[in-house]
Parts: sequence; structure tokens; C-alpha cells
Amino acid sequence: MSSRVTFFFLSFFSVFTCIKVSSHDLSLLYNFCPNTTTYSRNSTYYTNLITLLASFSSPNSSYSTGFQSGKAGQAPDTVTGLFLCRGDVSQESCRNCVAFAVNESLTRCPNQSEAVLYYDECTLRYSHRNILSTLRTDGGYTLPNLNNIPRNQQDRFRDLVLSTLNQAAAKAVASSRKFDARKVNFTALQSLYGLVQCTPDLTGQDCLRCLQTSINQLPTERIGARLLLPSCGSRYELYPFYNESAVTTQTTT
Repeated sequence: MSSRVTFFFLSFFSVFTCIKVSSHDLSLLYNFCPNTTTYSRNSTYYTNLITLLASFSSPNSSYSTGFQSGKAGQAPDTVTGLFLCRGDVSQESCRNCVAFAVNESLTRCPNQSEAVLYYDECTLRYSHRNILSTLRTDGGYTLPNLNNIPRNQQDRFRDLVLSTLNQAAAKAVASSRKFDARKVNFTALQSLYGLVQCTPDLTGQDCLRCLQTSINQLPTERIGARLLLPSCGSRYELYPFYNESAVTTQTTT
């Protein structure tokens, strides 16, 4: 590795020693490393990857919108990537999550040319292939609650979950942020909370296809679950897992 690249590498990672982020709050949910191609630390691809990741963690990144995509380098060593923050999180929370993800990315998928890292508040992706404005539904991961809905209520609960998330999906695909959250009554004393989101670079049609794939694979007999895909995600719970005051929550009685 040249001295110039070494200096860039050390400067890049020294940034994160100044960021006060608790790993307890930003624990990794899942990382997907396809292991299709690899790179070496003295390669042009590695230099391009560092450049792209540094741009995502810079002060000028699009934390206020919660989404940024980009590419670095020329073929055949081009790296494309993006980050997506959950639609209800603050600009500061988005910045912290992305910085934490960038810092972990090279150790979670070491020497892998492609990676997806899922956190509660953000997702980070990069690849040697063009992933921008491209639907991708492989590499998904399901996180179900361990507790089940009572058996005699499961059919009604399933119908409520699916109708709520499908309504949210229809709303999300028509919005610029490709995000929607809503709250409905399950019982007189208990509400169901649902959230869906796509990467905003997808077309409305591709976003809907992705969300339908995600929603249809959710285990609806649990009291909560989420399904993470590279291009989108869906989640439902019986508690408010998102910041209701930060979004225009759709409420149905």
C-alpha cells in the first residue's frame, strides 16, 4: 500500500475516535456479505471504497434527508453505495448511525466487494456492481418477536397487520421519501404500529414490488416482526417503536 493511501486510510478512521456513539445503542442487526468477489488492501478498488465511505461520513452528507448514494472510481474498480436512515430519526441520529456503520463495515465484511449492514436506525450498502436505482430483494433477514399472538386472535391479527402495512406501502410509494408509518387499533387498549420504507432512488413500481415481497414474508403470528431487504423493509409491533412526533402518523380507529 502506498504511503499516500496509508495516510488516507489512517485519516479516514481517525475521524471516528471523535464521534461519541454508544455501540449499545447502535448494535448491528444483520450483515449480508455475498462473498461473490474480494479485493486486496493494496488495490484500486479498496482506495475507491475508502473514498466512498469517507464521503458518507463527512459533515456535508445528506443526513437531513436520511439518504445518500454515490460512486467512486472508474471501471472496472468502480464502487457504488448508499446509506438510508429510518424515516423518523433525527439528523444527528442518522449521522451517528451512518458513522458507526462506516466504521464497522470493513471488519464486518472484510475484503468483500459487496456488503449490506442493517442497523435499527440506518442501512449501509456498497458493491462493485451498480446498486443505484436498482431493486434488490436477496440478502434479506427476518427478526421476529419470540412471543406469539393468542391462537384465537391470530387470523384477525394477520388481517390487520397485512392491511395496515399494505396501506402504508401504497402511501410510501407515492412519496418522495418512500416512507410511511401508521397506527391502528388492535383492541380497545392496544394499538398496532407499522412502518415501511424503500430507498428513495427506486421507482414507485419497484418500491411497491419490494415492499410486497417484504410484507408477504413477515411472520404475522408473532406480536412483532420486521423483514429487512437491501432495497426496503417493513415492520410491525404492539408498541411505538418509531418517533411518532417526527412523522405524520396515519391513525385508523
